[in-house]
Amino acid sequence: MQSDKQGRGFGAPRFRLCTSLIFTAIAASSASAEDVDFEKKVAPILSARCVGCHQPGKTKGGLDLTTVKAALAGGDTGPAFVAGSAEESEIVVRITPEGPGAKADMPRQGEALSPAEIGVISRWIDAGARWPETVVLKEKAKADAATWWSLQQLAVVEPSPIPAGFPANWNTNPVDRLVAAKLAAEGLVPNPEADKRTLIRRLTFDLTGLPPTFEEMRAFLADTRPDAYERLVDRLLASPRYGERWGRYWLDVVRFGESNGFERNEIINNAWPFRDYVIRSLNEDKPFSRMIREHLAGDVIAPDAPLDKLGVAFLTIGPFDDVGNQDPVQAAQIRANTVDDTIVATSSAFLGLTIGCARCHDHKFDPIPQTDYYRLHSAFAGARQGAQPMATTAAIDLRNRLLQPLQSRRKELETRLAELEKRFQARIAQTQPEDPKRWTKPVPEPKGISEPLPDEPIQAVRLTIRNTDRDPYSAGGTRIEEFELRSRETPPRNLALAASGAKIEAPARKPGDFGDAYAPELMIDGQLGACWVSPASPAVVTLTLPRPARIGEVFFSSDRQGLIPGRSPYNTFVGDYELEVSPDGKTWKTVANSSTERPPVSEGHRLARRSRAGYDVNEAAERDRLRAEIGKVDAEIAAVPNFPTAWTGNFSQPPDSTYVHIGGDPQKKGETVAPGSMSYLGRIMPGFSLDPKAPEADRRKALADWIADPANALTWRVLANRIWYLHFGTGIVDTPGDFGYMGGKPSHPELLDWLASFLIEREGRWKPLHRVIVTSQTYRQSSDARPEALAKDAGTRLLWRYPARRLDGEQIRDAMLAVSGALDETRGGPGFRLFQYLQDNVATYVSLDDPGPETWRRSVYHQSPRATRVDFLADFDCPDNVTSAPSRTVTVTPLQSMTQWNHRFTHRMAERLTERTAGIDRPEERVDTLYRLVFQRKATELEKSEGAALAETAGWPNLARVLLNSNEFLYVE
Repeated sequence: MQSDKQGRGFGAPRFRLCTSLIFTAIAASSASAEDVDFEKKVAPILSARCVGCHQPGKTKGGLDLTTVKAALAGGDTGPAFVAGSAEESEIVVRITPEGPGAKADMPRQGEALSPAEIGVISRWIDAGARWPETVVLKEKAKADAATWWSLQQLAVVEPSPIPAGFPANWNTNPVDRLVAAKLAAEGLVPNPEADKRTLIRRLTFDLTGLPPTFEEMRAFLADTRPDAYERLVDRLLASPRYGERWGRYWLDVVRFGESNGFERNEIINNAWPFRDYVIRSLNEDKPFSRMIREHLAGDVIAPDAPLDKLGVAFLTIGPFDDVGNQDPVQAAQIRANTVDDTIVATSSAFLGLTIGCARCHDHKFDPIPQTDYYRLHSAFAGARQGAQPMATTAAIDLRNRLLQPLQSRRKELETRLAELEKRFQARIAQTQPEDPKRWTKPVPEPKGISEPLPDEPIQAVRLTIRNTDRDPYSAGGTRIEEFELRSRETPPRNLALAASGAKIEAPARKPGDFGDAYAPELMIDGQLGACWVSPASPAVVTLTLPRPARIGEVFFSSDRQGLIPGRSPYNTFVGDYELEVSPDGKTWKTVANSSTERPPVSEGHRLARRSRAGYDVNEAAERDRLRAEIGKVDAEIAAVPNFPTAWTGNFSQPPDSTYVHIGGDPQKKGETVAPGSMSYLGRIMPGFSLDPKAPEADRRKALADWIADPANALTWRVLANRIWYLHFGTGIVDTPGDFGYMGGKPSHPELLDWLASFLIEREGRWKPLHRVIVTSQTYRQSSDARPEALAKDAGTRLLWRYPARRLDGEQIRDAMLAVSGALDETRGGPGFRLFQYLQDNVATYVSLDDPGPETWRRSVYHQSPRATRVDFLADFDCPDNVTSAPSRTVTVTPLQSMTQWNHRFTHRMAERLTERTAGIDRPEERVDTLYRLVFQRKATELEKSEGAALAETAGWPNLARVLLNSNEFLYVE
């Protein structure tokens, strides 16, 4: 192969001589060939410029340049270099231009190597190309830990006085001085301060998520004290509504959800204490450094403070797959995915980096090696989903001491009962051997059981189920998809259909969570698939026809189509049963008994049948006495007060050390990794490294301390930016969850570092930062658009005005409840549901068409399952909590307008608004009252007359609905 531009190949037999460019670079250096250190000089060049295209899994031209062995093996046609001769080495030919102004063949992407870099590689090859076998090259990340802005120490910022021409009141708050400097540099000036009505509405929605009342508005407008605005700020920050509003944002970030997600997606009814913990912590202005430690190790640092320990639910509050895969390879992968969720949530919430991208390989963009990912994996390897009692260690120990003798006594009684049963079974086996020929019918099968009936008029059939085919002692869980009464004609008809007037009675699950999913009526709907499931034992099914009929047979099944092979929890069928018929529903006679006619389903059923029939008088008395004593002990156990539980996770020592998963595959074990800090901040703060077998609790506590350390600039930059974003709609960094290479750059880096330092000085308390931001002139500007400013900064990133925003989904819903007078401000506790919950093997969430007053609480208290669309909230961009949502997408769509206008909730709130004004006789006065309630202002004369006219023609509820759909209601200026 010729070494020319038409098709160079590594290992070609002949080479074009290197151009003078390379030799000029070599000659320009006075260093000897021996001076070229591979690890210090050559490896960085290859890692940054070559390895990206020449590494395992991405070997362009078949060439791998990550190890000396691979490089010497070469690509498709031979080795990359010839030790001792740069002139004969294809790699040198490829990276060297053929003449002045020409482009080198390699690298194909990015800038060409400089003459100095080419010279380093050439001198290294001429010196023998020494490359230690232990040195493995890795692709250099786009961002470098030594230079990337977010990974540096916080700058010490001294805000300069405001530039000339700025209002004097911009000189008081450091926030304003830093914003003013940026505005002046771009030739911009700020907007004037907004009017007081705009400010109270903006501030009240911002800090509490609700509108001010008309009375609050009037009082603020009348307050002429110089610190009236600051007093308003303090009052709102002290309101319990503050935690409900800002807690909602943090719940987005930590992916709080109340179902486990994935295909089963079952509801978690004891996750709400974590939501209350977040709200309570923010209302108390708990130091964020403390919250970090509670989120990662609350059970370790606060074992006897249940309300603080709740914070550790953060680790396991995410989605998890509980399908119970029995394949060990798949189970390991599922477990790795679950731990990954915790790692990704932690890195996004506290560190603002996409550490999850280092799961399979070193991060391509940020300086995060794969080993850093598995250091976090080691910290979280002992955390598993589950609930714990909300009690102190002493209280739990006391309860355990009370239970211990009772549980020992129960175990003793159960042992004696089992021994009695064993003696009985041995005696029966000897004295009453079973004759297999006695059975006249086959064993019950889920595909169906047929029982012939006598040829006589029958109006009712009763099936008494003694047990299931899986449990010889209980009928709970029995499934029947169809219960048919077949006529004697040819072909037979099913007479037992609801459509034909048949009625059915059977134990039903309580209304609510499971209800209709397993209703008895499913047995007579004429459709296979959906089943009745018995919640009781024994289970009695009674089917009544509208009139007597001659019936040929009864047929019932749980899986007639044979969709589920074998016996399974998903097609649990009857085990033993009795069948009776009645001509009138009053007198009954038995026509079938499986215990005497059919073989037992299993050996356990065989033993259970013997137990029911064969005890002698003394054995039966002893059995009954033991059962009675067990029942008495059970009552004593139940009388010992139990503790409520909360979904905080369970923690145990991992059985194995953590190792790197090569390519992200748990089956491909790489090097062992110890719990430790992330390497990318090693330049600016102390790290930690524990023993690979370190106690599980120590791992999480050490990580929490490292993240919460005041020296961890990344933690505090991320938090400061997050709070700024939530006040202005865009962060100083416009990607709140990504401070890495693929994220945004700070629009005001000095301001960001000043805010971060401000937080550190106050241990991360949020309220002081809120106060300094919302009292700034930057925040208090009007939102008026000026054409000359828009031309320079259309996105308002430089903050020459306050960016007007539409209310988010929760604010819209909560505001409608508030202005209509319907808001129920019950705080904390289990949430309400805007859906009906149905569950078979998987959960189904059906949105309620017309939620009642029991749902009229603040939206933060909605029980929020994953992957579930609650129409009103979802239409207004409320995020799905399957993953962390560091920011919300904001859209304006026709669907939102249709929802806001047509949804039954809007109609109900409009009706409530109308009721609030029903006692006002004069139409114009009534319109004015509606405006005061909805907009917190008086109506103009034109608005009064037009509103009264509309109410007269369309009705007062429709006028109220118009106001609830107006931009003045839906937007904050």
